[in-house]
Amino acid sequence: MTADASTLPTPPGLASIDAVTAALATSGYISTRQISTAVYLAHHLRKPVLIEGPAGVGKTDLAVSAAKALGFSLLRLQCYEGLDDSKALYEWKYGKQLLYTQILKEKIGLLVDGTDTLAGAFTKLAGFQDLFFSRDFLEPRPLLQAMEQPGGSVLLIDEIDKSEEAFEALLLEVLADYQVTIPEIGTIRAQVPPLVVLTSNNTRELGDALKRRCLHLHIGFPDAALEQRVLQARVPGISGLLLRQLVAFVQLLRLQNIRKPPSIAESVDWARTLLLLHAGVLDEAMVRDTLNVLLKRETDIQEVQGALSQLTQAAVQEAGRVAALPA
Repeated sequence: MTADASTLPTPPGLASIDAVTAALATSGYISTRQISTAVYLAHHLRKPVLIEGPAGVGKTDLAVSAAKALGFSLLRLQCYEGLDDSKALYEWKYGKQLLYTQILKEKIGLLVDGTDTLAGAFTKLAGFQDLFFSRDFLEPRPLLQAMEQPGGSVLLIDEIDKSEEAFEALLLEVLADYQVTIPEIGTIRAQVPPLVVLTSNNTRELGDALKRRCLHLHIGFPDAALEQRVLQARVPGISGLLLRQLVAFVQLLRLQNIRKPPSIAESVDWARTLLLLHAGVLDEAMVRDTLNVLLKRETDIQEVQGALSQLTQAAVQEAGRVAALPA
């Protein structure tokens, strides 16, 4: 049976909201109070957390970092259209079943030897049918694997909005009771309920039944202070001046009339790019040469080309203003 939440030992990294923040920081994830609270509640209330927000803001990275920080196994299920239970829950090892069937055919004479009636022969062979649909012939997939981790796990169901509504229905039993029902075997309950993280980029509206079973967390674009902290953690070695300038530029760029504003992931890539190119400060030429690291649509690049000089100057001025503020 699934262990009761009150009887399970709480990992130190989940003992409090502050402990969650500190644990995530050890794996390089700079958390907010809201994010840490969601992770804390997900563990103690035994409820999945559904994270929504634009791509590249750290939704998937939160699950990966949590598993690393807590010492849990990470089981990841990447969702896509047409995903079904054979890829998410389990499937039978058909090759192994076929091999054993061939062996049975070769030995069938010995197995029914001494049986005078057809009914008696069927009775002897019936046990082998059960063998073919036993645990030895089962190939577990991420949902079932998460149920069977004795040391705890983080189950990441990534981009759930890319799957179909039928798959949401499949998840309801798993997320409500942390169990999987296999008709031929029975119900397998989690030894230790996993910490479940679902992510969505909001490409479609998720069903109410799924949402009711989850805690909701929205992660949007970070403000300048948080973005600086993230870049400091992810790109060690970047100077404070360049860091302030590039963050100011990215913050201004997100306000432009573009289809795909740069995410925190693209900010990290740009910071690494500038560090690789030995940039000391931000200048228009450097921005123009590396803009494709921040913007991934040609229409967006063309949209801001005429404003690059103004945006770069404004970012440099904003970085200087921030530096002049009292600590």
